[in-house]
Amino acid sequence: MQAVRKLNEDITWVGADDRRLHLFENLFPLPHGVSYNSYVIGDEKTAILDTADEGVMQQFMENLSHALEGAAPDYLVVNHMEPDHCSGIRRVLELYPECKMVGNAKTFTIFEQFYHMELPEERKLPVKEGDELCLGKHRLKFVMAPMVHWPEVMMSYDETDRILFSADAFGTFGSLDGNLFDDELDFNAGWMTDARRYYTNIVGKYGQQVQSVLKKVAGLDIAMIAPLHGPVWRTNIPMFIKKYDTWSSYRVEDEGSVLIAYGSMYGNTKELAEVLATRLADRGVKNIKVYDVSETDKSYLIAECFRCEYLVFAAPTYNNGLYPRMAEFMEDMKNLTVRGRKATVLGNGSWAPQSDKIMRQYLCEMKDMDVSEKSLTIKSRLSREQSEELDEVAEDIVSRLSK
Repeated sequence: MQAVRKLNEDITWVGADDRRLHLFENLFPLPHGVSYNSYVIGDEKTAILDTADEGVMQQFMENLSHALEGAAPDYLVVNHMEPDHCSGIRRVLELYPECKMVGNAKTFTIFEQFYHMELPEERKLPVKEGDELCLGKHRLKFVMAPMVHWPEVMMSYDETDRILFSADAFGTFGSLDGNLFDDELDFNAGWMTDARRYYTNIVGKYGQQVQSVLKKVAGLDIAMIAPLHGPVWRTNIPMFIKKYDTWSSYRVEDEGSVLIAYGSMYGNTKELAEVLATRLADRGVKNIKVYDVSETDKSYLIAECFRCEYLVFAAPTYNNGLYPRMAEFMEDMKNLTVRGRKATVLGNGSWAPQSDKIMRQYLCEMKDMDVSEKSLTIKSRLSREQSEELDEVAEDIVSRLSK
């Protein structure tokens, strides 16, 4: 049975939710599931915009058949060739032998790599920046968005209804549960966290490329943004574009906020982190989040690094190196180009402390990180004698926060 929603009279959402998938890209937890969005434009010429993941293919094909109402599509527009959006391409092209595939040169290269098949030239419609495809009343204009977050990514802008089909940009984790539009959801109650985690881990490395696309988007008159994951935006578009501008320029999202990330083998470094959190709270800091790096998935920690102004890292020495879970997290920070934050390190080591030096080295290898010279290294457990030193660390952090 079909489960579709109408964007308007001519355009139908034919995607599907997946609540059974536990890890997106087999990496990132999906506690609220994920949606795969696909759209059909009905006009003199009919166009399908992207397909869906293999895990929801039965629902997608039923939705597609219903939306087409027995008609054969003329075009399959592939905005993104990642498998969670292109798994249905072969089925669509085989089921509708007159349908042409629309994409850019890199789209067709990656298509052949995944499918090990050559599409006849007469079934290819290659496009480039600024090209247009007339469907009748609707006219699609193509906007190239390379490395947001794959090299072949493009967006399709419906000049008639002013809808931007934005590929993976402006997407989010989370199943839609029937509520397709942003104004049908309480976006700040959970959705924003998923949106931030989606952006920072999937697209976050490519801030410069996102900034380039945002400049292109600024020149379009947009009434709706239809991404490949998450809700369709028709109400709070300026707010979400502003979030993307903040994240992609690596600016602080929440001034005055402090992330304390700790690794702890037996609870002693945990104690150090929690005592610091109380000392900061006593000094008026209100937006503090404390995380155990062994308990919290790195994707959440990366999202918090993008959100927070100040980052504190506390970890023990392990095998004369850094506690492994902290090392993995900080390596991820480097890979996803976390930058422009203030930071403090707190070390621990029972006989040969090294963790503070290693964490400091990680941070110094990241761009524009302002690492405080004021730090503290304990031996085994925080002592009464070092309590005053921890007060000094807390004072230093407060003095460096935005007022």
